[in-house]
Amino acid sequence: MTMTEQSAEPAEEETARCAHHDAHGPGTGAEAPESPRERVNRRWNEVLQETRVTQAGVQILFGFLLSVAFTPLFRELGTVDHVIYVLTVVLGASATGSLIAPVSIHRFLSGQRMKDEVVEAACRLMMCGMVLLALTIGCTLLLILRFVVPGVLAEVLVGGVMLWFGLCWYVLPLRLRRRAARRSPTDDA
Repeated sequence: MTMTEQSAEPAEEETARCAHHDAHGPGTGAEAPESPRERVNRRWNEVLQETRVTQAGVQILFGFLLSVAFTPLFRELGTVDHVIYVLTVVLGASATGSLIAPVSIHRFLSGQRMKDEVVEAACRLMMCGMVLLALTIGCTLLLILRFVVPGVLAEVLVGGVMLWFGLCWYVLPLRLRRRAARRSPTDDA
């Protein structure tokens, strides 16, 4: 029996970050509420789709980062740039681990009737992986822009990009969640 075919009891407590919007399923509220099994199956499918998108990006970026150390120009970088590079590779490896971990968790726990727990763990790992991915991208930009752009302009540009990531990836979703919570304060998470 696959994870999507299993019935699962809803988790007693879901994290607000991962589950607040899932309480009654997607849509305008005109549809009938989802059963706990339907909800956990939908959430698992959403996690799988999100994982596919982020895994591809982080793996391509990580592969690029690994190849940089073998280029002739790498030897010309100063100590600060070498430190930034090492930090970037470690962040990239950590992001890769977090974003691929849901696959491993699913493999180990498949058939154990733990889909709620698997979904919650995968959601948390995805959030952690997204933070690590943003930091990896920021450090990669810093490394490249320090090589290309003179002065502090590189740091300013990277700061602007990281601010944009923060707004798009974290502030906007949190704001939308709060707005939805104000519209339907009686929904249970």
